[in-house]
This record gives sequence, C-alpha cells and structure tokens, in this order.
Amino acid sequence: MRVKINGKQEEVQETTLLDLLKAKKIEPRMVTVELNAKMVDRSSLDQTRIQEGDEIEFLFFMGGGSGTELF
Repeated sequence: MRVKINGKQEEVQETTLLDLLKAKKIEPRMVTVELNAKMVDRSSLDQTRIQEGDEIEFLFFMGGGSGTELF
C-alpha cells in the first residue's frame, strides 16, 4: 500500500506503526510519531495500523547547541 512518510510517497506492507519503526531501524523512544496530523501515544504504536493513503511523520529528538550566542 502507498503511504506518505516524512513527505515522501512509499510502498509499505500492511503493518503497525511500531513494526514500521522497527523495519526502518528507528528506536521508538527517540521519535514522536504523527499519523494524519495527530500525535500517536507511544503506548499505542503497537496497536495502530497503517492504512492506504496515511501520512506519517517521524519527529526525531535532537540535542544540540554550542553554548555560544548566534547574534
């Protein structure tokens, strides 16, 4: 089935969001998942099934900052 992941069309098997994360080698603790413009609770990833036409966004946590002023 075709879904959009982070803005790109992809062909994926029918699966859950958790299985999709595993297939893409993404650690669920390091990402927030948005499905069709709604945040998905991490505890629901294993129960939330992907459907044809879904739009999925993986929002990654990133640390950073140099400790210096930019301006």
